Amino acid sequence: MVRILIHLALIFLRLMPLVILYSALYRDPCHQTLKKAGFTEKDITVGDVRFHYAESAGSDKPPLLLLHAQLLDWLSYHRVMIPLSEKYHVFAVDYPGHGMTGCPDDYEMSAKQIGTSLAQFIEEVIGRPVIVSGNSSGGLLAVWLSANWPDLIEAAILEDPPLFSSEYPSIRKTIAYRTFAISDKAVREDNEGDYLIFWIKNSAAFFKNNAFPGARVLIRVLIFLSRMLHWQKTVEIPFVSPLIREMVRGMDLYDPHFGKAFYDGTWNAGFSHAEALQQITCPVLLIQADTSFLPDGTLNGAMSQENAEFALSRLPDGRLVHIQARHVTHLETPDAYLREVKTFLSDIAQQ
Repeated sequence: MVRILIHLALIFLRLMPLVILYSALYRDPCHQTLKKAGFTEKDITVGDVRFHYAESAGSDKPPLLLLHAQLLDWLSYHRVMIPLSEKYHVFAVDYPGHGMTGCPDDYEMSAKQIGTSLAQFIEEVIGRPVIVSGNSSGGLLAVWLSANWPDLIEAAILEDPPLFSSEYPSIRKTIAYRTFAISDKAVREDNEGDYLIFWIKNSAAFFKNNAFPGARVLIRVLIFLSRMLHWQKTVEIPFVSPLIREMVRGMDLYDPHFGKAFYDGTWNAGFSHAEALQQITCPVLLIQADTSFLPDGTLNGAMSQENAEFALSRLPDGRLVHIQARHVTHLETPDAYLREVKTFLSDIAQQ
Protein backbone atom coordinates (compact mmCIF):
# COMPACT_ATOMS: atom_id res chain seq x y z
CA MET A 1 0.00 0.00 0.00
CA VAL A 2 2.82 2.40 0.89
CA ARG A 3 4.51 1.75 -2.45
CA ILE A 4 1.25 2.46 -4.27
CA LEU A 5 0.78 5.75 -2.41
CA ILE A 6 4.34 6.81 -3.15
CA HIS A 7 3.83 5.93 -6.82
CA LEU A 8 0.62 7.98 -6.97
CA ALA A 9 2.35 10.92 -5.26
CA LEU A 10 5.15 10.85 -7.84
CA ILE A 11 2.61 10.81 -10.69
CA PHE A 12 0.83 13.79 -9.10
CA LEU A 13 4.08 15.74 -8.79
CA ARG A 14 4.93 15.05 -12.40
CA LEU A 15 1.52 16.23 -13.55
CA MET A 16 1.48 19.34 -11.35
CA PRO A 17 3.28 21.63 -13.87
CA LEU A 18 0.73 20.66 -16.53
CA VAL A 19 -2.17 21.29 -14.14
CA ILE A 20 -0.76 24.70 -13.26
CA LEU A 21 -0.26 25.63 -16.91
CA TYR A 22 -3.72 24.41 -17.88
CA SER A 23 -5.32 26.40 -15.05
CA ALA A 24 -3.43 29.56 -15.96
CA LEU A 25 -4.35 29.28 -19.64
CA TYR A 26 -7.90 28.01 -19.17
CA ARG A 27 -10.69 29.75 -21.02
CA ASP A 28 -14.20 28.34 -21.09
CA PRO A 29 -14.62 26.54 -24.44
CA CYS A 30 -18.10 28.01 -24.78
CA HIS A 31 -16.48 31.23 -26.05
CA GLN A 32 -15.30 29.48 -29.19
CA THR A 33 -18.55 27.53 -29.52
CA LEU A 34 -20.60 30.72 -29.44
CA LYS A 35 -18.27 32.43 -31.89
CA LYS A 36 -18.60 29.57 -34.36
CA ALA A 37 -22.39 29.81 -34.01
CA GLY A 38 -22.30 33.43 -35.14
CA PHE A 39 -22.33 35.29 -31.82
CA THR A 40 -20.21 38.43 -31.54
CA GLU A 41 -19.33 40.47 -28.45
CA LYS A 42 -19.86 44.20 -28.80
CA ASP A 43 -19.63 47.45 -26.85
CA ILE A 44 -21.80 50.51 -27.38
CA THR A 45 -22.43 53.66 -25.37
CA VAL A 46 -26.08 54.50 -24.75
CA GLY A 47 -26.65 57.58 -22.62
CA ASP A 48 -24.14 57.40 -19.77
CA VAL A 49 -23.73 53.59 -19.91
CA ARG A 50 -21.22 51.68 -22.02
CA PHE A 51 -23.04 48.39 -22.61
CA HIS A 52 -21.20 45.16 -23.25
CA TYR A 53 -23.27 42.44 -24.88
CA ALA A 54 -23.25 39.40 -27.14
CA GLU A 55 -25.44 39.30 -30.23
CA SER A 56 -26.41 36.47 -32.55
CA ALA A 57 -26.69 36.67 -36.32
CA GLY A 58 -30.06 36.95 -38.01
CA SER A 59 -31.46 40.45 -37.65
CA ASP A 60 -34.60 39.35 -39.51
CA LYS A 61 -35.68 37.22 -36.51
CA PRO A 62 -37.71 38.48 -33.53
CA PRO A 63 -35.37 40.04 -30.96
CA LEU A 64 -34.89 38.30 -27.61
CA LEU A 65 -33.18 40.18 -24.77
CA LEU A 66 -31.52 38.08 -22.03
CA LEU A 67 -30.87 39.62 -18.60
CA HIS A 68 -28.64 37.55 -16.32
CA ALA A 69 -28.84 37.01 -12.57
CA GLN A 70 -27.09 39.16 -10.00
CA LEU A 71 -23.37 38.30 -9.55
CA LEU A 72 -23.22 36.70 -13.02
CA ASP A 73 -22.84 38.13 -16.54
CA TRP A 74 -24.14 37.48 -20.05
CA LEU A 75 -22.08 34.30 -20.45
CA SER A 76 -24.23 32.48 -17.91
CA TYR A 77 -26.69 31.99 -20.80
CA HIS A 78 -24.19 30.14 -22.98
CA ARG A 79 -25.97 26.78 -22.64
CA VAL A 80 -29.21 28.13 -24.17
CA MET A 81 -28.09 30.92 -26.48
CA ILE A 82 -27.44 28.79 -29.56
CA PRO A 83 -30.79 26.92 -29.46
CA LEU A 84 -32.60 30.22 -28.88
CA SER A 85 -30.79 31.85 -31.80
CA GLU A 86 -32.36 29.35 -34.20
CA LYS A 87 -35.60 31.34 -34.07
CA TYR A 88 -34.64 34.59 -32.35
CA HIS A 89 -32.17 37.43 -32.71
CA VAL A 90 -30.51 37.07 -29.31
CA PHE A 91 -29.02 39.92 -27.28
CA ALA A 92 -27.36 38.82 -24.02
CA VAL A 93 -26.48 41.98 -22.09
CA ASP A 94 -24.32 42.81 -19.09
CA TYR A 95 -26.46 45.34 -17.24
CA PRO A 96 -24.89 48.03 -15.00
CA GLY A 97 -22.96 46.72 -12.02
CA HIS A 98 -21.96 43.57 -13.88
CA GLY A 99 -19.51 42.22 -16.41
CA MET A 100 -17.76 44.59 -18.77
CA THR A 101 -20.58 47.13 -18.90
CA GLY A 102 -19.40 50.46 -17.50
CA CYS A 103 -21.25 53.37 -15.93
CA PRO A 104 -20.37 56.56 -13.98
CA ASP A 105 -19.31 56.31 -10.34
CA ASP A 106 -22.45 58.15 -9.26
CA TYR A 107 -24.77 55.91 -11.33
CA GLU A 108 -27.76 54.92 -9.19
CA MET A 109 -28.08 51.18 -8.72
CA SER A 110 -31.88 50.93 -8.79
CA ALA A 111 -34.50 49.17 -10.87
CA LYS A 112 -35.71 52.51 -12.18
CA GLN A 113 -32.28 53.75 -13.28
CA ILE A 114 -31.03 50.46 -14.75
CA GLY A 115 -34.42 49.76 -16.34
CA THR A 116 -34.37 53.18 -17.99
CA SER A 117 -30.89 52.52 -19.38
CA LEU A 118 -32.04 49.15 -20.72
CA ALA A 119 -35.05 50.80 -22.35
CA GLN A 120 -32.64 53.18 -24.11
CA PHE A 121 -30.60 50.17 -25.23
CA ILE A 122 -33.70 48.54 -26.73
CA GLU A 123 -34.69 51.75 -28.52
CA GLU A 124 -31.27 52.73 -29.85
CA VAL A 125 -29.50 49.40 -30.41
CA ILE A 126 -32.21 46.81 -31.05
CA GLY A 127 -34.62 49.30 -32.58
CA ARG A 128 -37.90 47.42 -32.10
CA PRO A 129 -39.95 45.75 -29.35
CA VAL A 130 -38.39 42.68 -27.75
CA ILE A 131 -39.18 39.52 -25.89
CA VAL A 132 -37.32 39.79 -22.59
CA SER A 133 -36.16 36.92 -20.41
CA GLY A 134 -34.61 37.81 -17.06
CA ASN A 135 -33.24 35.66 -14.26
CA SER A 136 -33.27 36.75 -10.59
CA SER A 137 -32.50 40.49 -10.51
CA GLY A 138 -32.69 40.35 -14.30
CA GLY A 139 -36.25 39.08 -13.84
CA LEU A 140 -37.08 42.07 -11.66
CA LEU A 141 -35.70 44.34 -14.38
CA ALA A 142 -37.91 42.52 -16.89
CA VAL A 143 -40.89 43.26 -14.64
CA TRP A 144 -39.94 46.94 -14.40
CA LEU A 145 -39.47 47.23 -18.18
CA SER A 146 -42.75 45.46 -18.95
CA ALA A 147 -44.69 47.70 -16.56
CA ASN A 148 -43.06 51.02 -17.45
CA TRP A 149 -42.18 50.61 -21.14
CA PRO A 150 -45.03 48.40 -22.46
CA ASP A 151 -44.48 49.50 -26.05
CA LEU A 152 -40.99 47.97 -25.95
CA ILE A 153 -41.90 44.56 -24.54
CA GLU A 154 -43.90 41.99 -26.50
CA ALA A 155 -43.61 39.17 -23.94
CA ALA A 156 -41.74 38.58 -20.70
CA ILE A 157 -40.13 35.48 -19.21
CA LEU A 158 -39.47 35.89 -15.50
CA GLU A 159 -37.00 33.22 -14.45
CA ASP A 160 -37.20 32.76 -10.68
CA PRO A 161 -37.24 36.48 -9.81
CA PRO A 162 -37.23 37.40 -6.09
CA LEU A 163 -40.67 38.96 -6.28
CA PHE A 164 -41.79 40.38 -2.92
CA SER A 165 -38.99 38.49 -1.12
CA SER A 166 -36.44 41.17 -2.10
CA GLU A 167 -38.65 43.96 -0.76
CA TYR A 168 -38.51 45.14 2.85
CA PRO A 169 -39.20 43.75 5.37
CA SER A 170 -39.34 40.27 3.76
CA ILE A 171 -35.78 40.53 2.43
CA ARG A 172 -34.36 40.20 5.94
CA LYS A 173 -35.59 36.59 6.09
CA THR A 174 -33.97 35.38 2.85
CA ILE A 175 -30.72 33.57 2.18
CA ALA A 176 -29.85 36.27 -0.37
CA TYR A 177 -29.80 38.91 2.36
CA ARG A 178 -26.55 37.39 3.62
CA THR A 179 -24.91 38.00 0.25
CA PHE A 180 -26.27 41.54 0.15
CA ALA A 181 -24.75 42.08 3.60
CA ILE A 182 -21.34 41.08 2.20
CA SER A 183 -21.78 43.62 -0.62
CA ASP A 184 -22.63 46.30 1.94
CA LYS A 185 -19.59 45.34 4.00
CA ALA A 186 -17.36 45.45 0.90
CA VAL A 187 -18.51 49.00 0.11
CA ARG A 188 -18.00 50.18 3.70
CA GLU A 189 -14.67 48.43 4.26
CA ASP A 190 -11.44 48.23 2.33
CA ASN A 191 -11.85 45.25 -0.01
CA GLU A 192 -8.63 46.19 -1.86
CA GLY A 193 -10.60 46.52 -5.08
CA ASP A 194 -11.05 42.75 -5.25
CA TYR A 195 -14.66 41.85 -4.49
CA LEU A 196 -14.19 38.26 -5.67
CA ILE A 197 -11.59 37.42 -3.01
CA PHE A 198 -13.49 39.49 -0.44
CA TRP A 199 -16.63 37.44 -1.10
CA ILE A 200 -14.77 34.14 -0.87
CA LYS A 201 -13.29 35.15 2.50
CA ASN A 202 -16.75 36.05 3.83
CA SER A 203 -18.79 33.17 2.39
CA ALA A 204 -17.88 30.08 4.38
CA ALA A 205 -21.53 29.04 4.67
CA PHE A 206 -22.04 29.15 0.89
CA PHE A 207 -19.12 26.83 0.23
CA LYS A 208 -20.15 24.50 3.03
CA ASN A 209 -23.60 24.08 1.45
CA ASN A 210 -22.72 24.24 -2.25
CA ALA A 211 -19.22 22.84 -2.73
CA PHE A 212 -16.88 20.09 -1.61
CA PRO A 213 -14.52 20.30 1.41
CA GLY A 214 -11.50 22.44 0.66
CA ALA A 215 -13.23 24.16 -2.27
CA ARG A 216 -12.46 27.66 -0.99
CA VAL A 217 -8.72 26.95 -0.89
CA LEU A 218 -8.74 25.29 -4.31
CA ILE A 219 -10.72 28.11 -5.90
CA ARG A 220 -8.38 30.76 -4.52
CA VAL A 221 -5.41 28.84 -5.95
CA LEU A 222 -7.14 28.56 -9.32
CA ILE A 223 -7.95 32.28 -9.30
CA PHE A 224 -4.30 33.06 -8.58
CA LEU A 225 -3.21 30.84 -11.46
CA SER A 226 -5.74 32.42 -13.81
CA ARG A 227 -4.52 35.88 -12.92
CA MET A 228 -0.91 34.95 -13.66
CA LEU A 229 -1.69 35.67 -17.29
CA HIS A 230 -3.30 39.05 -17.87
CA TRP A 231 -4.51 38.55 -21.43
CA GLN A 232 -7.88 37.35 -20.15
CA LYS A 233 -10.44 40.02 -19.35
CA THR A 234 -12.07 37.97 -16.62
CA VAL A 235 -11.13 35.13 -14.32
CA GLU A 236 -12.25 31.71 -15.55
CA ILE A 237 -11.32 28.53 -13.71
CA PRO A 238 -11.57 24.79 -14.47
CA PHE A 239 -12.32 21.80 -12.20
CA VAL A 240 -15.48 23.29 -10.63
CA SER A 241 -19.22 23.13 -11.33
CA PRO A 242 -20.71 25.42 -14.02
CA LEU A 243 -22.46 27.52 -11.36
CA ILE A 244 -19.27 28.10 -9.33
CA ARG A 245 -17.34 28.85 -12.52
CA GLU A 246 -19.91 31.43 -13.63
CA MET A 247 -20.08 33.00 -10.16
CA VAL A 248 -16.30 33.38 -10.03
CA ARG A 249 -16.30 34.93 -13.48
CA GLY A 250 -19.21 37.22 -12.68
CA MET A 251 -17.94 38.42 -9.32
CA ASP A 252 -14.53 39.22 -10.74
CA LEU A 253 -16.17 42.25 -12.39
CA TYR A 254 -19.12 42.77 -10.03
CA ASP A 255 -19.80 46.16 -8.44
CA PRO A 256 -20.84 45.56 -4.80
CA HIS A 257 -22.83 48.81 -4.85
CA PHE A 258 -25.45 46.78 -6.74
CA GLY A 259 -25.90 44.32 -3.86
CA LYS A 260 -25.66 47.12 -1.30
CA ALA A 261 -28.69 48.74 -2.94
CA PHE A 262 -30.70 45.59 -2.17
CA TYR A 263 -29.34 45.55 1.36
CA ASP A 264 -30.40 49.13 2.13
CA GLY A 265 -33.61 48.99 0.05
CA THR A 266 -32.72 51.70 -2.47
CA TRP A 267 -32.78 49.25 -5.41
CA ASN A 268 -36.57 49.04 -5.14
CA ALA A 269 -37.14 52.76 -4.60
CA GLY A 270 -40.38 53.68 -6.36
CA PHE A 271 -40.78 50.09 -7.55
CA SER A 272 -43.63 48.14 -5.97
CA HIS A 273 -43.53 44.59 -7.27
CA ALA A 274 -47.25 44.04 -6.77
CA GLU A 275 -48.23 47.26 -8.55
CA ALA A 276 -45.80 46.67 -11.42
CA LEU A 277 -47.07 43.15 -12.07
CA GLN A 278 -50.64 44.42 -12.31
CA GLN A 279 -49.59 47.03 -14.89
CA ILE A 280 -48.08 44.46 -17.29
CA THR A 281 -50.27 43.88 -20.34
CA CYS A 282 -48.06 41.54 -22.38
CA PRO A 283 -48.04 37.73 -21.94
CA VAL A 284 -45.80 36.60 -19.07
CA LEU A 285 -44.19 33.26 -18.25
CA LEU A 286 -43.27 33.05 -14.57
CA ILE A 287 -40.74 30.30 -13.82
CA GLN A 288 -40.30 29.15 -10.25
CA ALA A 289 -37.24 27.12 -9.26
CA ASP A 290 -36.88 24.90 -6.21
CA THR A 291 -37.18 26.62 -2.87
CA SER A 292 -37.21 25.68 0.81
CA PHE A 293 -37.05 27.19 4.26
CA LEU A 294 -34.21 26.85 6.76
CA PRO A 295 -35.05 25.79 10.33
CA ASP A 296 -35.11 29.44 11.42
CA GLY A 297 -37.68 30.34 8.73
CA THR A 298 -35.19 31.88 6.28
CA LEU A 299 -36.30 31.55 2.66
CA ASN A 300 -33.71 29.47 0.82
CA GLY A 301 -34.59 30.50 -2.72
CA ALA A 302 -36.07 33.40 -4.65
CA MET A 303 -39.81 32.81 -4.39
CA SER A 304 -41.88 30.78 -1.98
CA GLN A 305 -44.97 29.07 -3.37
CA GLU A 306 -47.02 31.81 -1.77
CA ASN A 307 -44.92 34.47 -3.50
CA ALA A 308 -45.28 32.76 -6.87
CA GLU A 309 -49.03 32.28 -6.62
CA PHE A 310 -49.59 35.87 -5.50
CA ALA A 311 -47.44 37.12 -8.39
CA LEU A 312 -49.51 35.07 -10.81
CA SER A 313 -52.72 36.51 -9.38
CA ARG A 314 -51.47 40.03 -10.13
CA LEU A 315 -50.63 39.31 -13.77
CA PRO A 316 -53.40 40.04 -16.30
CA ASP A 317 -51.95 37.50 -18.74
CA GLY A 318 -49.60 35.11 -16.99
CA ARG A 319 -48.79 31.46 -16.54
CA LEU A 320 -46.73 29.80 -13.80
CA VAL A 321 -44.46 26.78 -14.25
CA HIS A 322 -42.06 25.06 -11.88
CA ILE A 323 -38.65 23.76 -12.95
CA GLN A 324 -36.88 21.32 -10.67
CA ALA A 325 -33.57 23.10 -10.41
CA ARG A 326 -31.79 25.70 -8.39
CA HIS A 327 -32.04 29.41 -9.00
CA VAL A 328 -30.29 29.71 -12.39
CA THR A 329 -32.43 27.21 -14.27
CA HIS A 330 -31.02 28.01 -17.72
CA LEU A 331 -27.55 27.05 -16.49
CA GLU A 332 -28.40 24.02 -14.37
CA THR A 333 -31.21 22.51 -16.47
CA PRO A 334 -31.01 24.17 -19.90
CA ASP A 335 -33.28 21.60 -21.56
CA ALA A 336 -36.10 22.27 -19.09
CA TYR A 337 -35.68 26.04 -19.47
CA LEU A 338 -35.71 25.79 -23.26
CA ARG A 339 -38.75 23.51 -23.24
CA GLU A 340 -40.82 25.91 -21.15
CA VAL A 341 -39.67 29.01 -23.02
CA LYS A 342 -40.25 27.53 -26.47
CA THR A 343 -43.69 26.24 -25.50
CA PHE A 344 -44.67 29.64 -24.12
CA LEU A 345 -43.42 31.57 -27.13
CA SER A 346 -45.02 29.11 -29.54
CA ASP A 347 -48.35 29.42 -27.77
CA ILE A 348 -48.41 33.22 -27.82
CA ALA A 349 -47.32 33.28 -31.47
CA GLN A 350 -50.46 31.29 -32.33
CA GLN A 351 -52.80 33.62 -30.47
